[in-house]
Amino acid sequence: MFLGQQALAQVSATIDSTSIDIGEEIRYKMQVEADSTQIVVFPEGPTFTPLEVIDSYKIDTTKKGKRFSLIKEYALTQFDSGHYTIPGQKVMIGDQAFFTDSLKVEVRDVLVDTTKQKMYEIKPLVDVDAKFAFNWKKWLLWIGIPLFILGVIAFFVFRRKKRAANKEDELPPYERAILALKRIDESHLLEKESHKEYYSQLSDTARKYIDEEVYDHAMESTTDELIARLDEEIKSGSLHLDKATIEELKNVLKTADMAKFAKSKPDIITAKADRNVIEQVIHKTKSAIPEPTEEELLADEEYRKEVAEKKRRKKIIFGSLGGIAVIAITLLVFIMVKGYDVVKDTLLGHPTKELAETQWITSAYGSPPVTVATPRVLIRNAYQMTDEQKQILKGNETFIYGSLIGNFYVVVSTLQYNQSTQVDLKKAVEGVVGAFETQGAKNISVKNEEYETLGGAKGIKVFGSLEVKNPVTKKQQKNDYLMLNFAENGGFQQITIVYDIEDRYAKEVAERIMNSVELRNAK
Repeated sequence: MFLGQQALAQVSATIDSTSIDIGEEIRYKMQVEADSTQIVVFPEGPTFTPLEVIDSYKIDTTKKGKRFSLIKEYALTQFDSGHYTIPGQKVMIGDQAFFTDSLKVEVRDVLVDTTKQKMYEIKPLVDVDAKFAFNWKKWLLWIGIPLFILGVIAFFVFRRKKRAANKEDELPPYERAILALKRIDESHLLEKESHKEYYSQLSDTARKYIDEEVYDHAMESTTDELIARLDEEIKSGSLHLDKATIEELKNVLKTADMAKFAKSKPDIITAKADRNVIEQVIHKTKSAIPEPTEEELLADEEYRKEVAEKKRRKKIIFGSLGGIAVIAITLLVFIMVKGYDVVKDTLLGHPTKELAETQWITSAYGSPPVTVATPRVLIRNAYQMTDEQKQILKGNETFIYGSLIGNFYVVVSTLQYNQSTQVDLKKAVEGVVGAFETQGAKNISVKNEEYETLGGAKGIKVFGSLEVKNPVTKKQQKNDYLMLNFAENGGFQQITIVYDIEDRYAKEVAERIMNSVELRNAK
């Protein structure tokens, strides 16, 4: 838009409300009045900070005589309560800047009346089968079965065509040649004036028959070379044909050459007569060929067996490739939908993924008992208390799955004292670093926070990371760990989980175990 004299320009800004709830919208409106010879540029971008721009609306232009009135609106909001100031905004009119006044806004908290809002207890966790494992059959139904049906249809279509072709190939050369002549008659090429195609098929029929029965280079020989070869066969006594038949064949092949290469178009009567000549040549050639010897028959039988074996191998290869293609397409679809890692882990297996998807077991361990759900039953660790410990403790029980250097490690330990003892959990968790160091862990980070189970048992959660050297690979393995510590029912209970940071399934399994922990008789 163009505005005239800058001195006559007027810029103002207003808002529709000075007090809003968190997340509520404020309409910020800028109005510019001026004449029409200068360009007006309204502010864009983060110029309204600390408020956020939700939307910037189109400029509304109104003409008032020789002046224009431009209105530009913005939708603003803020998601933290407090008192804010919308800074003055710069509007460029030509090469001169105009500034609006700053505006103050109050953003209020949304009050919730907790005396009227009914509160509910957190519902316990429910075991759910892994979606991908469960949906495998569904995807097979929607993708695998249609692909299989398409593959079966394609197989039978190609098989039918192949059988028809094979059936024709199995015919003797004479019968194949007569069948080819019948197809030429049914093609109506002469009526379509396709003389080139007509004579090409006629010539090929005669040449193929001679190639298979008399001279095995008839297809690639010129007409003169072929006739010369037939003359040699007649002189040697291998072919009992008269000169007139050879001459008729030569004339038809010459006519075919002219039709194919010189675009000659013989009349229909001549073309049909040439077709009859080829049929007579085939008849006479069949009669003129001497009966094969016993050695020739045996050699022919061996050849047929070799051809049949090649066809059989070819079918096996193509069938295998077809099966591989269907499997590959199905896998590709799964990879595109679910991702490469999930498909690979589902097909090849992944130890922690199998833990997540197996049937979990809920058991009580130790005394005082700790109830926990795990994918595998924890094995009691044989531990003999010293005489000094026996004076203080009634029992010291430990239950383990896995090892510190594996993908997943779970330990449940319980202590029961002879006398009523007040356990200081804060001091108890101070020994976490030392306990891990005795097992070869290094670079141990420790954080802790208060923790409460769904049943109301209160304790301390310790968590962090550590590194441990794998004795097989000699590499440092980075692990995360979670540890719950309780002093319930006159004893001390500790649940520890350590898992490989790079294991994409381990964190989910660890959190599921932690959320299932409960102490019996906890209030």
